[in-house]
Amino acid sequence: MPSYALLLEYDGTPFVGWQRQDTGPSVQQVLEEAAAHLNGGETPVVTAAGRTDAGVHAEGQVAQVALSATLTPERVREALNFHTRPHPVAVLGAAVMPEDWSARFSATGRAYRFRILNRRARPALDLGRVWHVQRRLDAAAMHAAAQGLLGQHDFSAYRAAACQAKSPLRTLDRLDVTRLGDEVVITAEARSFLHHQVRNLVGTLVEVGIGKRPVSWPRSVLDEQDRTRAGQTAPPEGLVLTGVRYADAIEWA
Repeated sequence: MPSYALLLEYDGTPFVGWQRQDTGPSVQQVLEEAAAHLNGGETPVVTAAGRTDAGVHAEGQVAQVALSATLTPERVREALNFHTRPHPVAVLGAAVMPEDWSARFSATGRAYRFRILNRRARPALDLGRVWHVQRRLDAAAMHAAAQGLLGQHDFSAYRAAACQAKSPLRTLDRLDVTRLGDEVVITAEARSFLHHQVRNLVGTLVEVGIGKRPVSWPRSVLDEQDRTRAGQTAPPEGLVLTGVRYADAIEWA
């Protein structure tokens, strides 16, 4: 059975997350039901590089699916886009992959972007795409604080209580905070992340940005390894999975 990689973008607003659940529609469910039309009516399993939470968006998610029929990547892309309508899920590209390739385990890096709308007026055009924070944020202070979190650490203080990862050790390669007009944008990159790690980091950095905590505080929270000491979990709507990196570049069709 040929295995296909899929490059995806989706709006996470109407979904309970990537993973199939009994509580509502998921991105995985939409893709699997669409892929059944290419698999002799049998519903295949579609696995992703990262399981995004409810309300989290993606513009560079990578998934894989094995199909009983040998089809061109172009045919897979177009057919899936037809059968996923009207759901806000789009297949941007497809590629045939070797049998030993895994969307999840072959990944060498993942990147996320978190957008904060930092103004008094609530969002209209970007509703559901940003976290609205009215108090003025000091992006430079947030960035300085973020640099103290780079490298390999025990990120127990920044993981969800329900996180199923065997180890809290992660290597944070990038955590940048920049201001673009009324937006404060946080960019995070690592080989992999713990459950809620990015959102917990953002919630903690905002405490610094509003002047409630010093620049040194996020690092002290990290060292104490106590989740109750960190800031709030930032809401999901500001978070986007922007890309997944692999050792060998994928040639998308």
